[in-house]
Amino acid sequence: MHTSRNLQFYAIIFLFLSTFTTAWPWPRWLPELDSLIVRQNSGNSSTFPNSSDPTGKASSGADKSSASFKPTPTKTLVSAGKTTTLYETAPPSTTDGRSGNKTATGTQHTSYDPRLPAGGVSMLTPAAISGQQYFKIGDYVTFGWNYTSLEATPTAVNVMATCTVNQQLYTLAANVTVSNATNAVTWDTGAYQQTALSDPLLTNIYTLIIYDAASDISATAEAGYLAVQDTYTFGMYTPQPYTPLSDFICATCNGALGPMEKRALSMMFGMCVLTVLSFGWFVNGLGVIW
Repeated sequence: MHTSRNLQFYAIIFLFLSTFTTAWPWPRWLPELDSLIVRQNSGNSSTFPNSSDPTGKASSGADKSSASFKPTPTKTLVSAGKTTTLYETAPPSTTDGRSGNKTATGTQHTSYDPRLPAGGVSMLTPAAISGQQYFKIGDYVTFGWNYTSLEATPTAVNVMATCTVNQQLYTLAANVTVSNATNAVTWDTGAYQQTALSDPLLTNIYTLIIYDAASDISATAEAGYLAVQDTYTFGMYTPQPYTPLSDFICATCNGALGPMEKRALSMMFGMCVLTVLSFGWFVNGLGVIW
């Protein structure tokens, strides 16, 4: 009997709460009753077309431009101590509608044993001597070198010179073809100086730079490939016009005695006179000499 009364009491409370909550308005902080909440699909963005491209063609592989394509390695071959990696350099072409075939282009980059050194150069001209070498601005300057530790010979190189004073980069020769183990370029500094109005050659120290034309001047050294060479330095100077000896005037030269020389001579003469007089008084006063 007591249990049935409890059940009736709970039933009345439940009925009252149901009626109260049904009449209560829908809270504003909850989504609208008729709204549709869609779960985000982060796996494939091409499933749902966006508002700017309702057809969904912008996300398809056939309509991607080659400008947004990034080369990716497709195959790696290992043979005779060197590794060759094939890179896809362009996206596959679309079907032309006639043959239905698709083609793709690619290049290969050979990776050598990382224990091998990077390629370098050894200067031949000017001859290696001790001390800094200087060249007169206006003359022809020839630089010659041979390549060392190269596993992959570059097709062409760029030869530059730089001066740290004016932060200027001078082009000696561009795309110099590499046909054998030695190379040489001749720089006409006189012709350059006549046309260089904004960035003339200065009397200072320069650095010779040699690097692969297919690479970059700031590229990282890689085993077997030519690294950027920027260790050889040389000096350049501007000659002064000839002046006959009879017309030459030395701004810092003077045949007369300077103030310091005059003071030194006066002190020496005074000490000599003082020494003679004091010695004579000493001898005569004591009667050393009869």
